[in-house]
Amino acid sequence: MTAPDRLNATFLALADPTRRAILARLALGEASVNELAEPFDMSQPAISKHLKMLERAGLVSRGRDAQRRPCRLEAQPLEAAYLWIERYRQMWDLNFERLDTLLDNLKSAKPPPRRPKQRKG
Repeated sequence: MTAPDRLNATFLALADPTRRAILARLALGEASVNELAEPFDMSQPAISKHLKMLERAGLVSRGRDAQRRPCRLEAQPLEAAYLWIERYRQMWDLNFERLDTLLDNLKSAKPPPRRPKQRKG
């Protein structure tokens, strides 16, 4: 998978609130599919579909521990997404700094003299 494809898969996986909640849970430590399904009002197969999407994006991996197959968070794709977003945050910061400078200049500038109203007549 190319870097742009991995980034697309990461953002696609993060687009769903259930998948984000699963990642938040896995940030606390490994968990089985049953443990991940507990807080949700959905079937284990539905959770498994979400996990497959997270696995395709490289955000989750599954291990083997005797009979248990714990899921764990893989942070590398999140770092790539963060770095992509960070470039745009820096651009926004520069734009806000320019806007602040402009507003400061406008506030400190003398107001133009008022012209008296002309009477009609």
